[in-house]
Amino acid sequence: MSCKLNTPCVWCNIGNPQILGQKPITYFRQVLALCEYPPLLDHPQVAQLFPSDVRERARSLLAAIPGGVGAYSDSAGALILRKMVAAAIERRDGGIPCSTEDLFLTDGASPAVHYLMDLLLRDGGQDGLMVPIPQYPLYSATLTLYGGRLVPYLLDEERGWALDPQHLRLQLQAARAQGTVVRGMVVINPGNPTGQCLSRQNMEDIITFCAAENLVLMADEVYQSNIYSPDRFVGECGRRGGYMEVTGFPPAVKEQLLKLASINLCPNLSGQICCALMMNPPMPGEPSHELYEQEKNDILASLKRRAELLVAGLNKLEGVTCNAAEGALYAFPRITLPARALEAAKKLGKPGDWLYCRELLAATGIVVVPGSGFGQKDDTLHFRTTFLPSEEDIG
Repeated sequence: MSCKLNTPCVWCNIGNPQILGQKPITYFRQVLALCEYPPLLDHPQVAQLFPSDVRERARSLLAAIPGGVGAYSDSAGALILRKMVAAAIERRDGGIPCSTEDLFLTDGASPAVHYLMDLLLRDGGQDGLMVPIPQYPLYSATLTLYGGRLVPYLLDEERGWALDPQHLRLQLQAARAQGTVVRGMVVINPGNPTGQCLSRQNMEDIITFCAAENLVLMADEVYQSNIYSPDRFVGECGRRGGYMEVTGFPPAVKEQLLKLASINLCPNLSGQICCALMMNPPMPGEPSHELYEQEKNDILASLKRRAELLVAGLNKLEGVTCNAAEGALYAFPRITLPARALEAAKKLGKPGDWLYCRELLAATGIVVVPGSGFGQKDDTLHFRTTFLPSEEDIG
């Protein structure tokens, strides 16, 4: 099903900011440009083209990355970039040490999930992981790929998609009673697709629960900086850069993770650099700082306005309710459909939210994703939408 003739599609189905017009941060692109083409550093007009802190950062990176961005790096990521990420984590965490030996730079978040599932899930099909519902489908798909079992735990929509510790315990007990060996727990915070942020109490409850039950905690915090308070979201998802920090793992286990990473030789170096730069932006007093702050704050303020505008608009629609989007790039509204619509969907062999999304596309050109693809509480229907289109389009 496509949109009506001459109706432009509005792509609200995936968190892909640049395709919807979000401008990249100048500092990141300038450093990457010099790393990609080092002869620019010797150009007679380089000082007019690139600020001094950009040139200094590019030179320091090129000096520490043998062969430049076209060469292989260490399988865990170039050491200088892991040092930069480790320093940023220490600043973020109030001085708690972060070792480069615990860090793996990756081509986005997905390879890190694959490494951990491959490590945790043993042959035999008895091992499983606790996964939130709704969830990002990467987890259910990867569990299927590695022969694991999905042990669901529901987020409470009526409480802003909060987590109930007693429900966690009941789900774990039920899974173990059915013969599942639960190896770990996935937490997505801020949520995808729900857009919620877990409370501090919920986070403490999760850590206590995992420690008591001897579970590996997989904290998916891809949108950790995309929270609607004075912070930032400046990502370029097509760069495919990310990192995984593993703490509490014995050295022998980390050696196995390194072997898994080495199968792919190394993550792409441009993505590694971009990840390290995003965690180490220009500091106050540096030439690029003022422009960086302006660009960052403009992006965040616009995202916040769009999130509020979208949620308010959804809540005005008949049969639609939506919790506030507190972080990430998504809203996950609940829809109530008339009996005739549900019957029509049933005749097609599809859930009601699939039919709703299809008809929405045909009538308006707006592309959203059925909630059934993410999992949802029985007898409820949802869809996931981003608020990345322009403020004019959302309005």
